[in-house]
Amino acid sequence: MSKLVTIYGGSGFVGRYIARRMAKAGWRVRVAVRRPNEAMHVKPYGTVGQVEPVFCNIRDDDSVRAVARGADAVVNCVGTFDRKGKNNFDSVQSEGAARIARIAAEEGAARLVQISAIGADEGSESIYAQTKARGEKGVLDAFPGAVILRPSVIFGPEDDFFNRFAGMTRFSPILPVVGAETRFQPVYVDDVAQVAEMGVTGAAAPGIYELGGPDVNTFRELMQQMLKVIRRRRLIMNIPFGIAGLMAWSFELVQTLSFGLIPPQITRDQVRSLRVDNVVSGEARGFSDLGIRPVAMEVILPDYLWRFRPAGQYEAIKESASRLRPQR
Repeated sequence: MSKLVTIYGGSGFVGRYIARRMAKAGWRVRVAVRRPNEAMHVKPYGTVGQVEPVFCNIRDDDSVRAVARGADAVVNCVGTFDRKGKNNFDSVQSEGAARIARIAAEEGAARLVQISAIGADEGSESIYAQTKARGEKGVLDAFPGAVILRPSVIFGPEDDFFNRFAGMTRFSPILPVVGAETRFQPVYVDDVAQVAEMGVTGAAAPGIYELGGPDVNTFRELMQQMLKVIRRRRLIMNIPFGIAGLMAWSFELVQTLSFGLIPPQITRDQVRSLRVDNVVSGEARGFSDLGIRPVAMEVILPDYLWRFRPAGQYEAIKESASRLRPQR
């Protein structure tokens, strides 16, 4: 019988790429999510019955155990940007990660892959980074042979980074950013999924891997590259951290007064995160140690950002037509 992998958060941005890769490799894939009915898009990744969404709440031992039972390997892709509520930083990224690792070990899983983030540090000013670090510690305490992946900002067709800012250009001549000079090392989502697959199959040795793409750019440079792809001219306006903090506080206040119905555009914790470069430190293993050459942004961005061009899919045709000279 084919081996079984349980992927917590397997219908999300990163999880779906890992699920697809594991299905193509012949594994049975159990996609553990809070809303299985909204995860049906993963089923066509394999043959009938090969990829199955199942219910799981990672805040509950019994729920986590039910989907871990019988799995040869476990992958945890669950993360959050919510500081409040039941599914907050601590319950998801710290306690949840440790719970998954402990139960995976108890149920006899041979391998575990944890998706963390560059900048995970208990000494960080960011609560997000603190809980990512505590999650890593909890995972390693329970499952010392785990593979932990720390990607920089991840890009791809379903990302909430380039898509979000490209969407903003449709409504304003100004593109506001916080931390315009903060450096990032964007990594393609399927490159991260490939390393996760190697962790599941044992091709990647246990330990921490920092994953960054081939290019390091400031936030401003990333937006300039995005604008070039979508054929739009916008003024990139840097918002100073002090002002951004006040704006974030007001956004969070609105969220509280609306009982969570109006999500904040940016949070104070995200502002704190943007003060620190999000690049590979060089202190951990990375793509080169696995023989992987990461894909550059310029290869992928046009494939999904074209829809933000003024004429969408017809922009290239318009540009070509504009270069034609009338015949005499």
